[in-house]
Amino acid sequence: MKILITGGAGYVGSVLVGKLLEKGFKVCVVDNLMYDNGFTLIRHFNNSKFQFIKGDVRDKSLMKDLVHNFEFVIHLAAIVGFPACRKNPQLAREVNVHSTKHISSLLSSEQGVVYASTGSNYGIIENQVCTEKTPLNPISLYGKTKTKAEEIFLNENGAVAYRFATAFGLSPRMRLDLLINDFVYQAINNKTLVMFEKSFKRTFIHVNDMADSIIYAIENYDSMKNDTYNIGGDFNNFNKEEIALMIKDRVDYYLHFAEVGEDEDKRNYEVSYKKINNKGFHIKTSVQDGINELIKAVPALDGRSKYKNV
Repeated sequence: MKILITGGAGYVGSVLVGKLLEKGFKVCVVDNLMYDNGFTLIRHFNNSKFQFIKGDVRDKSLMKDLVHNFEFVIHLAAIVGFPACRKNPQLAREVNVHSTKHISSLLSSEQGVVYASTGSNYGIIENQVCTEKTPLNPISLYGKTKTKAEEIFLNENGAVAYRFATAFGLSPRMRLDLLINDFVYQAINNKTLVMFEKSFKRTFIHVNDMADSIIYAIENYDSMKNDTYNIGGDFNNFNKEEIALMIKDRVDYYLHFAEVGEDEDKRNYEVSYKKINNKGFHIKTSVQDGINELIKAVPALDGRSKYKNV
């Protein structure tokens, strides 16, 4: 089976590619390397089943030539996170929405699609556990563009759309702008963490589990298509203070709770994962295990700026 991955050199894609190749799939990655992250895939270039194309998903001619050649398209390419979208809103709309619309128009009914959506689509939720039937109310530009792209694929292609929890963990294309990764980095390198909205709840997923869930969708596509799924695990629902205290159990640092500051996405909710669990998929990695691996790895990271999306 031949699989096209857009944004395949990124945080999730650079983990997913190796897992797919190990299973014997033929994989083609198209990525514009906007974060100078081509090194994340270097180890695969001697694999005859791997192909890399340096290109932009906004390039209509390129995508028209590519998309029809593959049984599956895994659409990961996006401007990810509200800070990155806020910095360049036009780019966010072009990549997150317009390119999605074009890719969707190129797909046939015989091709499968897995779309990486986000829990940010839910927006402000008060005292409620989010299921896939919870009305979407995205607040940030990031959430709004991802919600629109999700609608495009579901309405036009019958894709599998995954609303991922907040990612954490180690990846060849490391990111330190993700909450848990950021907290561990600050605790170790700065010995201080200033936190706002400490009671706000989040739900988390390790990047390995994200990749595994995409493979699960490919292998079980006929029974999962035309639907959305929250992807994460009930055992990884925590508030921000609980995350900080888990780290403090392992790292000696100063933790300060501030009264000023806010999350533009307003993420403060728990999420139900019964639907994907009933399909047979369960995540494996706990937040605690992820914190432990990050503590080991952070001292080896040479600086911070290149591990952020902004």
